[in-house]
Amino acid sequence: MTTAPTSAGVRYLQLAQTLINRLGETQWPQISAAANLVADTVAAEHTVHVFGTGHSHMLAEELFYRAGGLVRVSPILFEGLMLHASAPLSTSLERLTGLAEALLIDHPIAPGDVLIVASNSGSNAVTSELVQRVRLSGVPVIAVTSLQHSTSVKARSNDHPRLHELADIVIDNGGCVGDASMAIPDFDARVAPTSTVVGAAILNAVVAEAVQLLVERGVTPEVYSSSNTAGGDAANSRFISRGAVR
Repeated sequence: MTTAPTSAGVRYLQLAQTLINRLGETQWPQISAAANLVADTVAAEHTVHVFGTGHSHMLAEELFYRAGGLVRVSPILFEGLMLHASAPLSTSLERLTGLAEALLIDHPIAPGDVLIVASNSGSNAVTSELVQRVRLSGVPVIAVTSLQHSTSVKARSNDHPRLHELADIVIDNGGCVGDASMAIPDFDARVAPTSTVVGAAILNAVVAEAVQLLVERGVTPEVYSSSNTAGGDAANSRFISRGAVR
């Protein structure tokens, strides 16, 4: 059976493909710059930190302890900013002034490291303050965000600079205001956000490019194997035993 071309699901898949293709067409300079920064960090045996609140925390997890992922990745995963304990609480906490300072005490970021921050809106207090604090210590920041949302008059207003105004490298995911991309006839709400699928593509492109750069420099980066393949556990055990994963 052929799916009707007006199907919302088909339109979403087409849009996702368009947004991913757009990355190579309009965002490659930023992705390439981010990859070089990650490669420099790994070559110097420093750490790539990744942060996101709400659903953006999934992008921090995407790079962590993943088959084909860099070992030198450390996600900032604070349960209060995730969704499984209390979704309304996570919204309140990401807007809480002062939380970033506490997060950085628990998760130190040192000069020589790099921080990747994913935030579709780029507008919450914890993101803004976290970026400002690490940049004061000389740590560069790579942002994955929606410029269309963050610069829109429809975006929620606040007193904090937005992520794209603070980061050293800004990669635009191309998402629409509010993230939900599909309008359904005779239905008054939009559905199907794009920030996760496009954000994951961005970050994996950065990692792939960084690994190639490292190999070209004669550096062999540490990368996880799939634990679901023969020999995967043994390959990863040396990283786990030294505390790369907790």
